[in-house]
Amino acid sequence: MLTKKQSELLRFIHERLKETGVPPSFDEMKDALFLRSKSGIHRLIVALEERGFIRRLPNRARALEVLRLPEGSAPQETLRGRGFAPNVIEGNLGRVRAWAQGASDDEGGRGIISVPVMGRIAAGTPITALQNRSHTISLSQDMLPPGEYFALEVRGDSMIEAGIFDADLVVIRKQDTAETGDIVVALIDDEEATLKRLRKRGASIALEAANPAYETRIFGPDRVRIQGKLVNLMRRY
Repeated sequence: MLTKKQSELLRFIHERLKETGVPPSFDEMKDALFLRSKSGIHRLIVALEERGFIRRLPNRARALEVLRLPEGSAPQETLRGRGFAPNVIEGNLGRVRAWAQGASDDEGGRGIISVPVMGRIAAGTPITALQNRSHTISLSQDMLPPGEYFALEVRGDSMIEAGIFDADLVVIRKQDTAETGDIVVALIDDEEATLKRLRKRGASIALEAANPAYETRIFGPDRVRIQGKLVNLMRRY
């Protein structure tokens, strides 16, 4: 039996994993539950883990896996293998693990698509705008919502609390708009590209890191162009 706060946190983590493929940060969980400190979130996560509802993934900052939901929540089933759960894919990178929305083990579903890898993206200090296409990776269409895609190799550690690490490969759906809370590829002054969480603050745009060592950067709307939204994360092992 879960307390109200434990249940609210579990559902918030589950929904965020379904939406973005990466777990929320402690700050996001704190704000969502209207708690004053992250220590309260830590206690809730420990309680959920002890009760077998979530699992903290080793050696990954803030990385969480939802194993099951309480009785009476959607179908009563184990969630391992869905949402943020790992699924091994063979692609041009060799063996990798991928975290994706609605990942499927059936690569025959809607076929295989080639996603171009367009160089590196900064998860830290912004770097020069996106490089030219270097190679492609193969992904099952069942792993991706409809759209046009490209992939980028992450450089830097500013998104570690969102479960995104240096050398990870992020798959981006091309779009020029995004909602507050989305993790996006943003082009600053048509020169610098970075991977950050988008926050809209009135007429301004904030690009927020998921690492307290980095400051949130705020720009006028004419200085930032959205290039796409994170939908999938791949990692070498």
